[in-house]
Amino acid sequence: LGHPVHGYYMSRDPFGEQGDFMTAPEISQIFGELVGVWCAAAWDAMGRPAQFNLVELGPGRGTLMADILKAAKVMPGFREAARIHLVEMSPILRKLQNEKLGNATWHESIASIPDGPLLLIANEFFDAIPIRQFEKRHGKWLERCVGAEGMGFMPAALDNAQGANGDVIEFGPQRSDIAREIGQRLAKHKGYALIIDYGHLQTAPGDTLQAVRAHEYVAVTDQPGESDITSHVDFEALAKAFSQGGAAVHLAITQRAFLLAMGLEHRAAILSSKADANSRDILARSVARLAGETEMGNLFKVMVATSADLPMPYPFGTP
Repeated sequence: LGHPVHGYYMSRDPFGEQGDFMTAPEISQIFGELVGVWCAAAWDAMGRPAQFNLVELGPGRGTLMADILKAAKVMPGFREAARIHLVEMSPILRKLQNEKLGNATWHESIASIPDGPLLLIANEFFDAIPIRQFEKRHGKWLERCVGAEGMGFMPAALDNAQGANGDVIEFGPQRSDIAREIGQRLAKHKGYALIIDYGHLQTAPGDTLQAVRAHEYVAVTDQPGESDITSHVDFEALAKAFSQGGAAVHLAITQRAFLLAMGLEHRAAILSSKADANSRDILARSVARLAGETEMGNLFKVMVATSADLPMPYPFGTP
């Protein structure tokens, strides 16, 4: 995905109907607006620091950050205090983000983000971080690998891991490293990290590696560099890594529960009342896609990591 010459993200804008996939911010402005309201409330809970780092990991076209800033205007002083930092490796996407956002600082990784109070958003970021896969065959764990001739296996030192023959387990060591690094920052400086991605709440066997091109699933090894490659996020493992870094973590909730709690239906009703029939239909389908139980609503999860001395923000921890 990130190869400087052949990497999928380095040579294209993959988002939207003309691209390979759609993300929530591109489906409807409501998604970013509700995240923006959440950010404004989180900044208030931090004690409204006069200056803080508003960070997004993998910000796509900049749509989510633009909608966050627009909605956060409900909290006076938020925009003036925010210093926007974007972690993005794609030069093409950086250009699009600059056109949409302007005054921001770009980073190759979290390491170069300056110290200070932190409000971090990662929407569909962790799913694109590489994983390792292991399959149990004849009582032995073998690591799945890709070679010149296609998929293959190598011996693995995982014989103590539980599982039956045919089981596949996935580990995301780089995901955990990033989460620990964020956790360390939250232990050092006041802040919140909001993680939104598709995945499972508990660690479990399963092969979730997938590739998508032109909104269709393709083989992972088909035309390398021409397809998006992702896997489901293990939120239990991610929470453990945040905790190891020193952050407090609340169990993830579904995207449906998060958006409904943040006022999805109320905001949709307001927009619908001002729209024509065609726009109302588009809006209704967008809301269904974001929060429907058989759409993104239950597949996507939302998790928050916080500094240990800060309150757990709404709607986490509520009945």
